[in-house]
Amino acid sequence: MKGTQFDKRSRLNRQLIYILRRLIYSILVLLGLSLVIFVISRIMPGDPARMALGSRAPVEVVQRLRAEMHLDKPIFIQYAYWLKGAVRGDFGKSLITDRPVMEDIMNVFPATLELAFYILIFMTVIGFGMGTLSARYRDTWLDNMGRIISYLGVITPPFVFALFGMIVFAYLIPILPPMGRISPDIAAPAKITGFMTVDALIQGNFIAFFDALRHLVLPTISLGLVGMAEESRIIRGSVCNNMDQDYIAAAKSYGIPDRIITFRNLLKPSLIPGVSILGLEFATVVANALLVELIFNWPGFARYSMNAMLGKDLNAISATVLLVGVVFIFSNIMVDIVVNILDPRIQLIKEREE
Repeated sequence: MKGTQFDKRSRLNRQLIYILRRLIYSILVLLGLSLVIFVISRIMPGDPARMALGSRAPVEVVQRLRAEMHLDKPIFIQYAYWLKGAVRGDFGKSLITDRPVMEDIMNVFPATLELAFYILIFMTVIGFGMGTLSARYRDTWLDNMGRIISYLGVITPPFVFALFGMIVFAYLIPILPPMGRISPDIAAPAKITGFMTVDALIQGNFIAFFDALRHLVLPTISLGLVGMAEESRIIRGSVCNNMDQDYIAAAKSYGIPDRIITFRNLLKPSLIPGVSILGLEFATVVANALLVELIFNWPGFARYSMNAMLGKDLNAISATVLLVGVVFIFSNIMVDIVVNILDPRIQLIKEREE
């Protein structure tokens, strides 16, 4: 008994050390990313101060703003000021909205993050479920149907699904709202988390909750179908591969029912490839949701990022790119933690390689 408790503590300590090391590596990666972002923003053509004030602004006013933005100092001092502000969440004012960049991001980022979380649920439940069923009933009509759906999902761009879904389910068969996060005739819940469905539930506003949920259906499916199809194919291949392993054959030889073998012995190792891709899909949705956000008039982070790039808003560009980097790094850390829970041997292999 004591030995078992000691092994659990030892495993927990190894996991904590592993997570701590990943966090340290992630901080170093973010520092490198911040340096790249800063250098690119400074070598872009055009004077940020002049761009902010316009071509007709007096020279002395432009010089005063350049001094406030530390643009009159050497580049390494500029980077020190910029990094100090970035650590505090201060990226300066947007040249387009004339508001603090972080304030703008806090207004638009929850909308995209809420959409990304529902897409994550959609990809996990449908993708993993369809892939497992296809493998469980391999080479049957159910498997063939699942594979056809997966192929269609992989080769079709998300904006095609978005346009098709809007035409069919918002106009021909008007059962889903076409645009926005909530209907104009329904009062939006007070902002608490920024997730409209969560805020509506917290405040007990079930009318707003179901309406916001209906607005999420088309964007979620449109953006999530590609990831769901990829997950289904990966899970199917992984389950099929593990079904041919000796330990599954041994379990069957003991007369254990297939349902128990599937959930107890087969799924856990088979989920690892799908989980690894799932984190990347989640981060990609946050960064690349532009077309779907435009089609559904979704006031999200991707639209804000594109407007910042088109307007050469250097402060906003720096903040959005750095935030995307944070999302990718956080997703990778979460994937490593989940994979380590599914199979602790992977951590030991990585430690030996390092």
